[in-house]
Amino acid sequence: MTADPAASPPDTSEQPVPEEIWRGILMGTDPRFRKARALYKHFPREPRCKMCAVPFAGPMATIMRMRGRGRWSKNPKYCAMCFSLVSGVRGGAEIPCTLLFADVRGSTQLAERISSSEFSRLLNRFYDTAARILVEQDGIVDKFVGDEVMAIFIPALAQERHAARAIAAAQEILQAVEDLPLGIGIQTGNAFVGSVGEAPHAELTALGDVVNTAARLASAAGAGEILVSREAADAAGLESGALEHRSLELKGKSLPTAVVVVTGLPLAGSAA
Repeated sequence: MTADPAASPPDTSEQPVPEEIWRGILMGTDPRFRKARALYKHFPREPRCKMCAVPFAGPMATIMRMRGRGRWSKNPKYCAMCFSLVSGVRGGAEIPCTLLFADVRGSTQLAERISSSEFSRLLNRFYDTAARILVEQDGIVDKFVGDEVMAIFIPALAQERHAARAIAAAQEILQAVEDLPLGIGIQTGNAFVGSVGEAPHAELTALGDVVNTAARLASAAGAGEILVSREAADAAGLESGALEHRSLELKGKSLPTAVVVVTGLPLAGSAA
């Protein structure tokens, strides 16, 4: 069995831990967590640790528990090893990254037309499918809130292609969940990424205007649309000449937001 590439996380005995430690983790200059995730994402199956992607179920789960990577009982989104990092290493760093929000459009009306059990089944399939695709594309599934998923693409995992990987993930999700009316928003820029909250409720998340804009774009997207900000399209190298362009007045934004409208169909020029 391959040795755990992140078995020796950074020393957390000194508080506060310097921002450079988080920056090394998030940007990939500390390679251990990138290598761990690159290994574990190929092990079957969902659900997984939010940070390192180790599986909590399936054939490898027992071995992972023996290695200290079982589900942490006080915060089941993380394995015990990663939660010790998230809860023990206070702070984070401002880094370039890409945020993705996927939202079920018209979920209230949809819930009125079908039974509660059928609605629950559809949402659970959306959660499972989105989580699988986002992990495969090296995104971090931040949270599921109601009928929405939020994901972060950071340089440590997706390198400089984080915007392209987010667009590719969005297209795959639209193709895979055709029976749900999804709208997706994507924005690229600098955000604070790190640990927030107190144990046992500490979370790895992203904060800042980039996050808010991505969420607003998802809310503005129609069913089957991916609204990609101009910044994200440029960062992805997206050849957008043949695509629809819009200028949107988003809630809380003082200036219009330029976006490119993408669908679930394959795109030329996006280096996924």
